Amino acid sequence: MKIAVIGSGNVGGTLGRRWAELGHDVVFGVRDPARGASAVKGGDGASAPLPSRARVTTPLEAVQGADVVLLATPWPAVPQALGELGEALTGVALLDATNPIAPGLRVDSGADGASGAERVQAMAPNAHVVKIFNTTGYENMRDPAFGSARAAMFFAGDHTPSKSIAHDLAVALGFDAVDAGPLSRARELEHLAVLWISMAFGGAGVAPIGRGFAFGVLRRDRS
Repeated sequence: MKIAVIGSGNVGGTLGRRWAELGHDVVFGVRDPARGASAVKGGDGASAPLPSRARVTTPLEAVQGADVVLLATPWPAVPQALGELGEALTGVALLDATNPIAPGLRVDSGADGASGAERVQAMAPNAHVVKIFNTTGYENMRDPAFGSARAAMFFAGDHTPSKSIAHDLAVALGFDAVDAGPLSRARELEHLAVLWISMAFGGAGVAPIGRGFAFGVLRRDRS
């Protein structure tokens, strides 16, 4: 599968590297491709060598012929990034890993409470948006295993084939992929991201517990 990653920070860099290590062809779309691997963070805030199946080019070239596109830019950069990609996203599974977080650690909701993912869909109407990879830190994307348990990765979208792609990519990384429903459920997932961040870093009289935790789903045996 050809995966385009738009966003070269810790989330995009970690996910893209892992998928390339798993055998996918990963193309990072960055503003200055001449920097090569140094333009892509390695999951610890620094750059690292890219796997052999990963390379760097411009964002528009990265999405050409891609089976799936991961959007992992900071939220303020989303409109420009999607505007530059335009029609190149037509028919593509667009995995939205962004979080519209405003000052005060609150979700910056749109009109009528619209999630960031719903606004991404409005900005890229011909793509199939799936909200995923936004509810935990990059360390858990690098290693979702907690002993015998796996971190949950929730996803939401309206296009079944694209949701299937998102599910499979999350499972391949080692996550317990959990379907949260239609794209409107991204509203809850973005608030869940704020909860994870607030618990990790603390505040408002609550002590931080650090980044080494994740949400999970317990299932009762109904047999």
